[in-house]
Amino acid sequence: MKVIIIGGVAGGASCAARLRRLDEKAEILMVERGPYVSYANCGLPYYISGVIAKESSLMVANEQVFRGNFAVEVRTNCEAISVSPKQKAVELRDVASGEITTESYDKLVLSPGAPSVHPPLPGIDLPGIFQVRTVPDARAIREWIERGTTFLAGMNNYSGIQFVKPPKRAVVIGGGFIGLETAENLIHLGFEVTLVEMLDQVLAPLDREFARLVEEYVKARGLRLALNDGVAGFKQLDSGALEVQTKSGKTYPADLVILSLGVRPDTTLAKTAGLEIGERGGIRVDDQMRTSDPDIFAVGDAIEVRDFVTGQWSLVALAGPANRQGRIAADVIAGRDSRFRGTQGTSIIGLFGGAAAWTGASEKTLKRLGDQDFEKIYLFPNSHAGYYPGAKMIGLKVLFRKSDGRLLGAQALGEDAAAVDKRISALAVAIQMRATVYDLEEAELCYAPQFGSAKDAVNFAGMVAADVLHGDMPLAHWEDVEGTFLLDVRQPVELVVESVPGAVNIPLSQLRKRLDELPRDREIRVICRSAQRAYYATRILLQNGFKARNISGGMLARAMRSPA
Repeated sequence: MKVIIIGGVAGGASCAARLRRLDEKAEILMVERGPYVSYANCGLPYYISGVIAKESSLMVANEQVFRGNFAVEVRTNCEAISVSPKQKAVELRDVASGEITTESYDKLVLSPGAPSVHPPLPGIDLPGIFQVRTVPDARAIREWIERGTTFLAGMNNYSGIQFVKPPKRAVVIGGGFIGLETAENLIHLGFEVTLVEMLDQVLAPLDREFARLVEEYVKARGLRLALNDGVAGFKQLDSGALEVQTKSGKTYPADLVILSLGVRPDTTLAKTAGLEIGERGGIRVDDQMRTSDPDIFAVGDAIEVRDFVTGQWSLVALAGPANRQGRIAADVIAGRDSRFRGTQGTSIIGLFGGAAAWTGASEKTLKRLGDQDFEKIYLFPNSHAGYYPGAKMIGLKVLFRKSDGRLLGAQALGEDAAAVDKRISALAVAIQMRATVYDLEEAELCYAPQFGSAKDAVNFAGMVAADVLHGDMPLAHWEDVEGTFLLDVRQPVELVVESVPGAVNIPLSQLRKRLDELPRDREIRVICRSAQRAYYATRILLQNGFKARNISGGMLARAMRSPA
């Protein structure tokens, strides 16, 4: 059996290595149009800043490793230009010489990836404008920073004492993973960085209120944001610097511009083969990674897959799913009955020592699909036991089914990046196992004071959600409070910092003695800082014959909703 794998990096390289482990007799040819067959493109922003010092550290495996350890024939700088399913053949072009050859196959695996979006904007190809997709991209940016312009090559490298240095200015276009990570790393290099984003938020998978938390966090660390404003073009000034022009008419000067406008599935080869393309623009595959041609498989960023939670077709350009898809394609080619469960988009981004992470469905996705069988809770637990030094607050949002408590999604942000990772990773596994919030209540997790609490944030989320479903804590949200009776159970000194106009203040410690001050003919919405004291107050009110609801997340959740 001869298997041709088109594309290396995550999906293709994983498929080649796995297939060899399963079938020692198969003839395996892997072709890659770039110079590297398997590298860590997620590390590129950190190579730009020097956090990852050596380019070689980004190389996962080279041609020699695949040939020597796996007996896989590898051809780099070799581009597949067409596929003929009838002849079961692929045309290959040597990038350097232009020579075209034809290779036959029994099974074909497409892993072409998703190239960066590069729209035909005026001036987009000017010197000093880069994207961050490949190792050569990152290398070119490093070289430009060191010697690419008169300013960067000269004034910033004077010997002796410098009392005044002109600022180094960078503009990053796009507020996704690569855009934010590159912006952070440029700030570490001393650049003044402005990030321009067409949407009204960064990190599109996040719900708006959590994206706002991220925005305030990065702004406090020096990143300038220009949201809800798309790029219109680029211009080179007489000084040699660049100027970024936006659709709103604003301009931003820059010595360096990074394009991070997202990616599009590379379906060129799939179209030459007549394969089915899905409604989202990716190659359509089944749960065994087969395309519409049973002898052609596809994996990685170029394919459409089912969302594990919603069942909808989705495009997910993540290394983890690509690796698993490559393994599954290899399994199926080798005769095993492996299947891809779908993806839930589990992601994390590190930013200035903190992290934002998410998994499963977002609230905006559920609303877009017309799903009304869900509830959300906000909570703000510590990253570890509060009495142990260094505890940091985690902002956590959890979505679940009202009908049966099934976990649907979660989002988190915190300055303790490892603590955020731990909680979202645990919740991601729970979602994949179709767990409910009742399972979260009972989850047995590691505990020592420097790592967590006896009642971990994951347990806490399950307990709060279960209280909601059991009716012990009727819930309300800030978007539903207009015209309602608000009871604030914080201490008066807290109201000096922030308060809600019209809310009646009765501290929790005085509530039992002052119940006669509250209406029995109206539903009471109860608030405090994070909703914990409001929960205690809600229980008091309910058991004394009042109608009451706790506003989830309290004043902390309200602050997330406020305009920037």
